[in-house]
Amino acid sequence: MSAVRILHVDPERAWGGGEVQVLALARALAAAGHVNELAADPEGALAPAARAAGLRVHALRIANHADVAAGLRLRRLARAYDVVHFHTARAHAMAPLVGRHGRTLVVTRRMDYVPAGGPYARWLYNRAVDRVIAISAGVREALVQAGVPTERIVVVPSGVDPDALVAPAGARAAVRAEWGIPTDAVVVLVVGALEQRKGHAVLLEAARRAALPATRYVFCGEGSARDALLTAAGPLGDLVRFAGFRSDVAACLAAADVVAMPSLHEGLGVAALEAMAAGRPVVASRVGGLAETVVEGETGLFVPPGDAGALAAAMAALAGDAALRARLGAAGRTRVLARFTSARMAADTLACYGSTP
Repeated sequence: MSAVRILHVDPERAWGGGEVQVLALARALAAAGHVNELAADPEGALAPAARAAGLRVHALRIANHADVAAGLRLRRLARAYDVVHFHTARAHAMAPLVGRHGRTLVVTRRMDYVPAGGPYARWLYNRAVDRVIAISAGVREALVQAGVPTERIVVVPSGVDPDALVAPAGARAAVRAEWGIPTDAVVVLVVGALEQRKGHAVLLEAARRAALPATRYVFCGEGSARDALLTAAGPLGDLVRFAGFRSDVAACLAAADVVAMPSLHEGLGVAALEAMAAGRPVVASRVGGLAETVVEGETGLFVPPGDAGALAAAMAALAGDAALRARLGAAGRTRVLARFTSARMAADTLACYGSTP
């Protein structure tokens, strides 16, 4: 296939799993010989990360779903591209203003709940774009419930670069020392935004019930629930550490023994893929795309969402069995290599760009 010129649109200021995936996709497509550029908020976290990765970034602020001025600026930018790929709801809202004009318009949906907006949302998915990508079968089902025909939706799972999740020598000891964690402690790591939907409060309750004095719980991320979680973690004392946002994900995973994803909603769960790529077992809620990522008893353990008792039991089982952790972790890396790499995500996305709805 000849080189394709692609403009990715993600105007969010915060850094989350979606932004990780936008950057991973653009880099993988660029490695395959295609031109990838980004329209992003100049004050957001994605713009500098994209520039550091060698991508050209166009400044684009989108105030809200009705920002006509932003839509017209995007329309002008889009003239130079074969594909415009919208990665968030605010970006997708600009599609009617961008128009096709010989271009292919694609939107990716990452959330596993039914899109809000009723008839207008259906119109955005069914008429304003050419292709709809869902990152999991769970997300596809939510779109179908919103009135998007199955034939318009292509499932392209998120992907990670397994080599980037291999930590440098000495990272485990160095990060544990930074966090003040004993070398013989079992570390349960939670990576992701501190938001209610991620279920962090459930994990703290599970930690209280499990009563594992040799286990430490580390939360990497920032978000609106931080203060409430700090209060909830108070009774657990130094068993819990909030490490803030970390860009050195591979090193943090090296310091961990278990990765927990107690999510109440989850489109796919990039953090689970990263954990598996790093050879770490996952304990996760059976919600959304996590049920398609983690394999029960093979790469991790599942618990019902919001069930602190079940989560406590699962963490206790993993904390007390190093051989089980090693087996699940090794199988997880094998699964990522086979099904969830960024290179495969890029190839499947490229095929979607050229497909007929």
